[in-house]
Amino acid sequence: MPYNNAPIEPPEEITGSTALPLARVKKIIAQDEDIAQCSNSASFAIAVATENFIRYLAEQAHTVVKSERKPRRNIAYKDIATAVSRIDNLEFLSDTVPKTKTYRQYREEKAREAEERAAATGPMNGTNGENGASVFDMMRNGQNGANGVNGTGDARPQSSHSRTHSHPDPIRDIEMSG
Repeated sequence: MPYNNAPIEPPEEITGSTALPLARVKKIIAQDEDIAQCSNSASFAIAVATENFIRYLAEQAHTVVKSERKPRRNIAYKDIATAVSRIDNLEFLSDTVPKTKTYRQYREEKAREAEERAAATGPMNGTNGENGASVFDMMRNGQNGANGVNGTGDARPQSSHSRTHSHPDPIRDIEMSG
């Protein structure tokens, strides 16, 4: 049996009730420190205005869904975020309803920011050795310290078997000197 997914049309006549619970609306209004008291008629007007706003936001998000190549019947968060970013009337919600990013996009953005910070601070930023090589270059080349190959000042490479464990850990072997 199919589900009834038909949208609920707004009532044409004024019934004096709202779809949002009035007691909950009053509790939310009471949370605001700037408002000492709120009459019943004012809280009813706020509830009706909120319903109309939610209906408008859902209609705009549905319009965004219909404009896609493969329209869907359900509205997701990304549809609302897209509607907020595209429609000028909803621009004030851009901080509240931001567009989502995948973890890969977030990771790439953070890596780009780190590269820009490293490029802006120059070669002597604490993560580079005395010769200007970065930590990543030292790891790639097998260098363990800033004073030579093995961190002791001489250029003899340190054997990976001198450690107590069998696998070398280049990140732990880098000396952090300031």
